[in-house]
Amino acid sequence: MGAAGRPSGVAALTPRAAIDRFLRHVAVERGLADNTLAAYRRDLARYAEHLIALGRDDVAEVTEADVVAFLAAVRRDAGAAPSSAARMLSTVRGLHRFLVEDGVVPEDAAHATAPPKVPMRLPKAITVDEMARLIAATDGDDPVRIRDKALVELLYATGTRVSEAVGLDVDDLATGEFVRVLGKGGKQRLVPVGGYARAALGAYLTRVRPGFAARGTATPALFLGPRGGRMSRQSAWLAIQAAAERADLAAHVSPHTFRHSFATHLLAGGADVRVVQELLGHASVATTQLYTLVTVDGLRDVYTTAHPRAR
Repeated sequence: MGAAGRPSGVAALTPRAAIDRFLRHVAVERGLADNTLAAYRRDLARYAEHLIALGRDDVAEVTEADVVAFLAAVRRDAGAAPSSAARMLSTVRGLHRFLVEDGVVPEDAAHATAPPKVPMRLPKAITVDEMARLIAATDGDDPVRIRDKALVELLYATGTRVSEAVGLDVDDLATGEFVRVLGKGGKQRLVPVGGYARAALGAYLTRVRPGFAARGTATPALFLGPRGGRMSRQSAWLAIQAAAERADLAAHVSPHTFRHSFATHLLAGGADVRVVQELLGHASVATTQLYTLVTVDGLRDVYTTAHPRAR
């Protein structure tokens, strides 16, 4: 065994060098989305600073106490919410697990560190009537309105993430009643597109997209901006916010509201949770089952209000 518990024959590896190796690994082997990879990089840059401040020049010197101290510092110095601290610890655990699997260190320094308890947060959804008002707020003959209507109809019809929606190409609609979605980790799924969304997309594709496309360089993107480039997530967010304001919705509405509402309304309508899991592209059914709690809460509220002996 080498110095500081390092396996024999293995050279010392600084925290930053170890993190760079780990990030290359997850980018290539796990195919993480750019946003996820950026979050890993931010969290681990902070962890590297913590280790360097402790004088750890070699990742083999890192102890469980160092990991615990990092978690405490995150909560104390930045006032991070338990969910943020838990996410950072998950990233740090991934790093140390990789270092063991890669033969850099003999033991996982983060394995026994318990994450903070995270209160269960139920997804936010709006009602079917509110969704109809929001979509109606995109009505109009203005080209941008026609595009925005196609976007919000598609988001609600398919439950896609906004990044997935703006990442679509025209050819992804080639299956007619389905859209081909590229989800997290590069996984593809086919999702049905309802009649209202198909009609809105048809109007956009025939009346608006050709004009937008003529103003820019050739791009296969489905949703374009007025200058002909692919629509950004920020532009989609602004379009949704503007529609929500015109609809005078009291609830906060974001692009993810469409995804939450899609799942909640399907389950309330009797859809099987496994089917909803497939449509959403969730890796685990446990994530999808959060939406069943939302529908159960709604049933409880109705029962408590309506039943004469509920109280």
